Amino acid sequence: MPRTPRKPSAIRRKAASATVAAVSATALALTLSGCASYDAQSPKSARNAAYDAADNGKGGSPLPAGAVDCRKAKCIALTFDAGPSEHTPALLKVLKEKKVSVTFFLLGHNHVDKYPELVKQMAANGNVLGNHSWTHPRLTDLPPEKIRAELDHLDTEVERLTGTRPTLMRPPQGRTDEKVSKVCKELGLAQVLWNDTASDYATTDTALITKRILDKADRDGIILLHDLYQGTVPAVPGIIDALHAQGYTFVTVPELLAPATPEPGKVYRP
Repeated sequence: MPRTPRKPSAIRRKAASATVAAVSATALALTLSGCASYDAQSPKSARNAAYDAADNGKGGSPLPAGAVDCRKAKCIALTFDAGPSEHTPALLKVLKEKKVSVTFFLLGHNHVDKYPELVKQMAANGNVLGNHSWTHPRLTDLPPEKIRAELDHLDTEVERLTGTRPTLMRPPQGRTDEKVSKVCKELGLAQVLWNDTASDYATTDTALITKRILDKADRDGIILLHDLYQGTVPAVPGIIDALHAQGYTFVTVPELLAPATPEPGKVYRP
């Protein structure tokens, strides 16, 4: 028996519902990422602008001898949030064996204060230490003085432990806005977001974490992982090997931007 055609009004209602759902999902995504309230620059754009400035004699800095040239190399940055943790020693061993340097965005309470010796180890072998706040609040919900306290506390402690003050910051949950950017500028911190993550906070499935990262990997990309979750560190060797096989060169975030220098207050996102 032929199917009864759907009434036009029903079709219109379904289409309207789908449109509302799509708009709501988009609005939610923008809210969660903070996309509606800040401007971001890609690492490639920052890098190219620095080369253009150098070519035009406007003060741009060329790459130092021996540095990776991400115009030629297929670069990707591997980053880890919310460490150190009990899993960090295993991660550091993998990175040393694979000869890969990464960028760590450190969390203060119950992490930096709990594992101070690991912070010192994380700063070795070319790794870069960044700021992920002291207690992981939504910075956009805080007044400027509390944002400043969260970030300055972490910076000060890392500097005390390693002798180097962080110049990079990753806002918790990726939430930032003009208010956060202003405080970061005052503190000398550039903000770093990402384009490739495995949502490893929601799964312990190492194979799934690996697949999610490899599916989204792209040149000049920034990978976000967390070494504090059980399934993540076991995924790292396979991720590194697979991306090496695809011709990628692993770099830190400053190397990805070079010869540009991370600009305090600015947001960088692939």
